[in-house]
Amino acid sequence: MAEQQEQAAPDAVLTRIGQVVMLHHGGDREEARTRFLDLWAEIGEDGAPLHRCTLAHYLADTQDDPEAELAWDLRALSAAAERDAPPSVRGLFPSLHLNLAADYVKLGRDEAARSHVRRAREAADALADDGYGNGVRAAIERLGLRLGEGA
Repeated sequence: MAEQQEQAAPDAVLTRIGQVVMLHHGGDREEARTRFLDLWAEIGEDGAPLHRCTLAHYLADTQDDPEAELAWDLRALSAAAERDAPPSVRGLFPSLHLNLAADYVKLGRDEAARSHVRRAREAADALADDGYGNGVRAAIERLGLRLGEGA
C-alpha cells in the first residue's frame, strides 16, 4: 500500500521543473535558465536519471549558444540512456534525438543531424498515438525532409 501511495504521489522535482517550463513558455527565458541552473545544482550530476534528463532537456531550450544547447541535449540523452533510468524514459528518446538533430543543423553538422533523425524515427514506436506523439513524429519527418532524409 505504501508503495502504491509513493507511486501516486507527485514528483516534487518534476513539478518544479514544470513550473519553470511555464515561466519559460511565458517568455522569461533568462529567469527560466537561472532557475533551471539552480535546480541542476541542487539535483547534481548523480541525481535521478529521469530528473537529470528532463531538466537538461528543457535547460537546452533556454540556451543562447548552439554549442551550449547541444551540450545540454547530450546530457539529457546520456541520463535517459543510463542503466537505472526508469522504463518511462523510453518515450523521451524520439524527442531527445529530434532535439539533437536540430542542434546539429544549427551548427552546420548535417550528417550528425541525419543520424539523429534516423535514431528519432527508430525510437518513434515508443510514442503514444496522441497529440504529443503525433507532433513529435511530424517534427521528425519535417526535419528529415529538410535534410533529404525522406521516410
